[in-house]
Amino acid sequence: MVLYYTMKINPNKITIKEISKRVAKDMIVKNHYSHKWTSCRYALGVYYETDNQHSFFDEVEQKLAGVAIYGYPVGRSAPKSISPELKEEEVLELTRLFIFDDYGKNTESVVLSKTFNWLKQYAKDIKVLVSYSDPEQGHLGIIYQATNWIYQGNSIRLMPNYAIRLTEDGDWMHSRNVTTKFGSHNLEKLKKAVGHTFWRKEEPEKHRYLYLLCGKKDKKKIMNTLIHKPKSYPKDAYQFYPEIQKIEVEEKESKFYE
Repeated sequence: MVLYYTMKINPNKITIKEISKRVAKDMIVKNHYSHKWTSCRYALGVYYETDNQHSFFDEVEQKLAGVAIYGYPVGRSAPKSISPELKEEEVLELTRLFIFDDYGKNTESVVLSKTFNWLKQYAKDIKVLVSYSDPEQGHLGIIYQATNWIYQGNSIRLMPNYAIRLTEDGDWMHSRNVTTKFGSHNLEKLKKAVGHTFWRKEEPEKHRYLYLLCGKKDKKKIMNTLIHKPKSYPKDAYQFYPEIQKIEVEEKESKFYE
């Protein structure tokens, strides 16, 4: 997708305010590439000061330019997968970030920095932020690299997951749906269940990034006890594209054939 930026933003005109989850959900579902709502503890509106003034109140006008969503990570074990020093209530995940293209390509990094300041002021128990970037979307997490997050790689899970497609140019079926429809990810069992030649690819684990909001003492303790040590930032999206395998199966009738 090609983006066209039409204005140069002034960082001093950006303000972060908590907004209703209803407004945030509407913006995300309509505009975010996922078009899906998600876990939300704090819905932070991104406001940009315009050149207009309210005639009656003599105040500058602020326009809602985007939203940042922070929620508790799914799964009780998520904080412990970062460091044994962390409690559940001390970790938030940046689950969604959306800003209208009009505001320029550097806006996201400015916005993230301002949300860090907001969280330090209004969510003082939070010590660590975690976020993920999806290699299948061609994302490397450039915005996290620009704001100095800690990169932990994309091989954190224990077992690989595979998506399949039933025709050469068909849509990919997510690994969760493969299990639901065919009952197994075991390749031999899958061959029998599908009953014809199909294609498969490993679903790459998402890139994981951390940002530490806490003070120096806690930062040192967490850094010394990270389960997954920091790695160099990824730069080449193509290296994470999975190989597509053609799985040859002797043709037979199958109720799953599409």
